[in-house]
Amino acid sequence: MPTAVAGPEIERLIQLLARLPGLGPRSARRAALHLIKKRELLMAPLTGALQTAMDKIVICKACGNIDTQNPCTVCTDPRRDPSIIVVVADVADLWALERAHAINSRYHVLGGTLSPLDGVGPQDLTIDALISRVHAEPITEVILALNATVDGQTTAHYITELLQDANVKLTRLAHGVPVGGELDYLDEGTLSAAMKQRTLF
Repeated sequence: MPTAVAGPEIERLIQLLARLPGLGPRSARRAALHLIKKRELLMAPLTGALQTAMDKIVICKACGNIDTQNPCTVCTDPRRDPSIIVVVADVADLWALERAHAINSRYHVLGGTLSPLDGVGPQDLTIDALISRVHAEPITEVILALNATVDGQTTAHYITELLQDANVKLTRLAHGVPVGGELDYLDEGTLSAAMKQRTLF
């Protein structure tokens, strides 16, 4: 068993940082050391920002986004097309689409995908709220922006079944060769999807 090189408070900081996505024990140690060395420049503002976030962060009742206001910034933006809803599994997916400036619409966060093996059923997601929104608001298109995994596609099919009578256009993200991708580096599933969904040049 390795010996501790710092006091319990610093070890606790390292353990907490190691829980963040993308940080293992070694990266967490480097991050902790950097924060400690730059206490005044980084740690104090970070502590304040975390405390402010803890006090003010809410989940948008309309779409499920995380923000400091309810309804969220996306839902209250008058420049967005209110007739299109992009359905995503998680807030991280919403933020990724926003970073890409892919579409100027509204969103609906499901809170995950259907996964019977993990015990995640329709009652654990916000699918009912989505169906209610589509029937109550003047929606013309629902874009299912879910992962191209078994659980993501199962969820997409389930939602499609529930919205059959809603008189809206149901679309999904294209699957296939990514921009800048080289065929030799792609997996067989991606190549197969790209070939099946080929378009006119």
